[in-house]
Amino acid sequence: MRFLHPGKSFSVELLIYLSNFMTTTISKLKLKPLQKSPTGIRGLDEITGGGLPTGRPTLICGGTGCGKTMLAMEFLVHGAQAFGEAGVFMAFEETAEEITQNVVALGFDLKALIARKLLRLDYVHIDRSEFEETGEYNLEGLFIRLGYAIDSINAKRVVLDTVEGLFAGLPNQAVVRAELRRLFRWLKEKNVTVIMTGERGDGMLTRYGLEEYVSDCVITLDHRVVDQVTTRRMRIVKYRGTTHGTNEYPFLIDADGISVWPVTSVQLEHQASNERIPSGIDRLDTMLGGQGYYRGSSILLSGMAGTGKTSVAATFANATCRRGGRSLFFSFEESPSQLMRNMSSIGLDLQQWVKKGSLHFQTVRPFYHGLEMHLARTIKLITEFAPDVVIVDPISGLETTGNALEVKAALMRLMDFLKMKGITALLTDLTRAGNAVDRSNSDISSLVDTWLVVRDIELNGERNRGLHVLKSRGMAHSNQVREFFMSDNGVQLKDVYIGPNGMLTGSARMAEEARERAQQVSRHEELERQQLSLERKRIIIEAQIAALRAEFGVEEATTQRLITQEKQHSASLALAEAEMGRNRQRDVVKEKGTLALKNERKGGKA
Repeated sequence: MRFLHPGKSFSVELLIYLSNFMTTTISKLKLKPLQKSPTGIRGLDEITGGGLPTGRPTLICGGTGCGKTMLAMEFLVHGAQAFGEAGVFMAFEETAEEITQNVVALGFDLKALIARKLLRLDYVHIDRSEFEETGEYNLEGLFIRLGYAIDSINAKRVVLDTVEGLFAGLPNQAVVRAELRRLFRWLKEKNVTVIMTGERGDGMLTRYGLEEYVSDCVITLDHRVVDQVTTRRMRIVKYRGTTHGTNEYPFLIDADGISVWPVTSVQLEHQASNERIPSGIDRLDTMLGGQGYYRGSSILLSGMAGTGKTSVAATFANATCRRGGRSLFFSFEESPSQLMRNMSSIGLDLQQWVKKGSLHFQTVRPFYHGLEMHLARTIKLITEFAPDVVIVDPISGLETTGNALEVKAALMRLMDFLKMKGITALLTDLTRAGNAVDRSNSDISSLVDTWLVVRDIELNGERNRGLHVLKSRGMAHSNQVREFFMSDNGVQLKDVYIGPNGMLTGSARMAEEARERAQQVSRHEELERQQLSLERKRIIIEAQIAALRAEFGVEEATTQRLITQEKQHSASLALAEAEMGRNRQRDVVKEKGTLALKNERKGGKA
């Protein structure tokens, strides 16, 4: 039996043989995932899934000042220090001395790495004025020079900074493209992991528009200015053979080098804790089911200016440090010195915790950074300090860095990050309208677990403070409004006080309490008078009862005496009657004896 195919015919046996052969071959073939070289740069390895492709070229492109050279140098330094992989840095714009001096501020000692043969710096000077195209142009000289540098230290990593410097004076684009392809092929044959930096072109990622196509990984860096605020961002344009983060990620360049924070990658996968932590205000804990907040939850404290939001937040930070925890306090309005001075007026000694290292203040004006940069710096500090509690005071200050939707998105990512880490967050929010219950300016009230509202209560020409729990997920909580005030012993809450016309606060409450105390005193005095009168009546009645008892006793004694006399008289009568009876009986016996005697005598005479 045969199957027909255009122009050919195959037997069934041949098809079965080919099928079995292909199946056996594929099963024997072990497909390995793409090998990656970790960069050691915080966050970058996370969004790349492990680092840059090993043995392949990576292009870092972007405008001036976006951090291309810094990223490339960190790739080499971390590779040498953390992974024992030697590297070559070939520069076309800066000398070795300039590069060494530039990274001293980051704590990188390039000379020590060079002495240990873990790093080699090479500067290739190319002057456009001296550049003249004669004959065929190629990069053989570069290959020889770079190959020697690689072999001399057995380098595994190479940086070319910047690739445009090789072709700065060449007008022939065809030659440039051909040599670029040859350079990439040569680097792959050397089996080194390469980073090439490139300047952004007009309408293209790079100047020549070829580097991004022949590179296996392309990362763009951006240094943008929005509303006079600069933000650095990173995006992985492509990465052959592997999945990777596709969003734009803010990154920092500071004393610790580059830090990339992929804060958009967090999801709702955190574990909810059942542990409760006190707020530092006993009566507030009572309002929250008697135990305080859930660990790892988010708390929103909203209210108008002057209602005591910062004081409540500082009390929470103080209580956390007193329990042996760590607190990180972000403030957009006050300096650390001012915060500690102000809180000392209500009996909070925050300076002791700062000295012990359990409390750290981070204060900066909101407009100093863009929204994403604020978020990235916040997460960086949280990661480094590892706090138990994070306080942001106030989040409404971030409105100057973006619109309401952007602020909400940033805060949502921050809260998700904190929940993932099990960190309790307290966010204060300044409300401009008087009705803080209806709306939180940052529109995150639906995202938080506990929402506390502090408000002004104006009555009789006075301004007092009130606090109530608008919501608290997963726990029973009070629905009452409590008056609170700041004293030398911190924030104090009072029991709700309802007068004849509703809730009373301040002097109205004091006057009503004084009136009630006066009424109570009056009632107490009246009660004492009634008690004295009753006591007098009791004494009189008891005296009367005693007199009656005495009179009754006399009468009883007299009656008892009469009764006794009567009994004695009756007994005497009975004795007399008995004696009379005995006498009569004797008389009768005597008379009978006399009569018998007489009869006897009469008989004798007869």
